[in-house]
Amino acid sequence: MNQLLLVASIAGSRVALPADEVESVVELEALISVPRAPAHVAGLSALRSRVLTVIDTQRSLGLGESDCSDGIREAAVVEIDGHHYALIVDSVEDVVEALSEPAPVRAAMGDGWERASLGMVETEEGPMLLVDIAALVTGAPIEARAA
Repeated sequence: MNQLLLVASIAGSRVALPADEVESVVELEALISVPRAPAHVAGLSALRSRVLTVIDTQRSLGLGESDCSDGIREAAVVEIDGHHYALIVDSVEDVVEALSEPAPVRAAMGDGWERASLGMVETEEGPMLLVDIAALVTGAPIEARAA
């Protein structure tokens, strides 16, 4: 398989992100709120003279809100369609190699995880949920946000 995966924790769950889609892992110190932005957009931050839209992955998945009160949060920086995003995660652990192709998940995970899941992959640390970065950035469908 040879795909590298970034192992991170989101809402207390260990997950894998495709490492080739992650530019860097950073600590965000300052967040500027964005009025009228979707709830999963935590705000804006700056990194090396560029503006990042900061995504609260817990909110994106419908699992509550990340605690940003201490001012410092770990984030994975990604680029989608020329726009840079910082995905807030609980922690980043390691980079591992996928030992299998993603396989369908055969259990109920909840709407947010099901929407963002690319399947389960085997790693040397055991099976992990492979998460779709674009789905985290997009957030829940509009009808789900209104509920």
